[in-house]
Amino acid sequence: MATPTARAELKAEDVLDALDDLSEEEFDKFKWFLRLPELLPGFKPLRRRQLKRTKSTDIVDFMMQTYSVQQCLEVTSTILEKINRNDLLKRLHCYENPENKVCPVHKMSLNLMSSDGKTLVCRFCSLSDYKQFIPQSMEYRGFMTEREIQEKIKMREMKIHQMKELMRIRKEAAEKYKAERGQKMETAEEGQKKPNIEDEQETTEKEAEEFIKAQEQEIAELLKRSSEVTQSDSSMKDDPPNETQGEETAQTSSYQEKVKKALPNLKDTVKKLLELERVRQHAVDVTLDPETAHPKLILSGDRKQVKHGNNWKKLPDNPERFTVFANVLGQQSFSSGKFYFEVQVTGKTHWDVGVARESVDRKGEINVCIDDGFWAFVLRDGNQYSTGEDTSVLFPLHPGPEKVGVFVDYDQGLVSFYDADTADLIYSFTDCDFNEKLYPYFSPYLNYGGKNSAPLIICPVGR
Repeated sequence: MATPTARAELKAEDVLDALDDLSEEEFDKFKWFLRLPELLPGFKPLRRRQLKRTKSTDIVDFMMQTYSVQQCLEVTSTILEKINRNDLLKRLHCYENPENKVCPVHKMSLNLMSSDGKTLVCRFCSLSDYKQFIPQSMEYRGFMTEREIQEKIKMREMKIHQMKELMRIRKEAAEKYKAERGQKMETAEEGQKKPNIEDEQETTEKEAEEFIKAQEQEIAELLKRSSEVTQSDSSMKDDPPNETQGEETAQTSSYQEKVKKALPNLKDTVKKLLELERVRQHAVDVTLDPETAHPKLILSGDRKQVKHGNNWKKLPDNPERFTVFANVLGQQSFSSGKFYFEVQVTGKTHWDVGVARESVDRKGEINVCIDDGFWAFVLRDGNQYSTGEDTSVLFPLHPGPEKVGVFVDYDQGLVSFYDADTADLIYSFTDCDFNEKLYPYFSPYLNYGGKNSAPLIICPVGR
């Protein structure tokens, strides 16, 4: 059995992440192995009825109820090894070792797999994907035409240009971030480790130089190969230009145009990613407050999910509880600084997500608007996205977000909503006058006979 030696830092959500990446066939095999006592000596196998028609969340719940955290890691590791998902096994063991969770280059979470399937990388590694270009010998076997060689050369020239542009943007972002954090770092608590932006930037630049050097090395070998092809075709050098040569010239021109058009898009994408990473630095752990939940709302045991049910539960009619609208607030309150959280909204036709003042009316008719103490992003009728204000225009989001990021800068009076998957900024409220505590605000809305029964889910940020 694969037994880790490091101290386990595993959480249920880490196992869930691994199971969610299994194919349907692999998931069935995983459940089958959980029933085999001979595969799991010393561990209690799960019963067949526990595994029948179950989802990944149910499996994780059963495992956490049956095993300790360390045992859960060992069982999961053994089965992943059996079904040949060593990539997930490696990622799982990365979670148990805190020092391996952060990219040494970008200081971001290692939550993606490199293109060769061998290394865990962060989202910036995946963007540049330079790890697969560590200098190595290039061998071109077989025959390549001159046009094919030139296309490969142009592709590598484009990659060099993109990397240089990426590094320029990163450098600007690092300088801006350093300026913003400079004052705070001077007053950091004694003994607290301060991030060294200069060292991080220097490391990133060295990696970029390796990438560019590798591309230049490949270009040199391609040029050498081109020379060999030219020599082999020297007997035809006096032939007049033909239609194929004209076609190659046209294709080269077209390719260059495509490169020029693609570069601005790359710049915009990187800027969006950097901006979202900046606000994600202020992520907080949000849980739902059952004392505020409308009696028809159903909260999960971990208070991370909420959906609308059909039955009115007999609950205390305390002052904090919403009793007219299907709303619930977060447990945590904020009266200064910055905070950020993400909510999965997949499969729903109606919902509200945002923040609310502590003094919002819990017992009467209210509108989701600033005047009533709400700063929200809402969905109605499956495709009508707005801020809920009477004067609000609809946002043309097609498709709409599956995960919404909410960022608040209390001191600056700012509330921003992001598509957490694409990093697009959807909308920002500015110059907000909060004046009191703010709470995360959620409404899964009515379930409409099951059409809107999916839950709102508070997600771990950056996973």
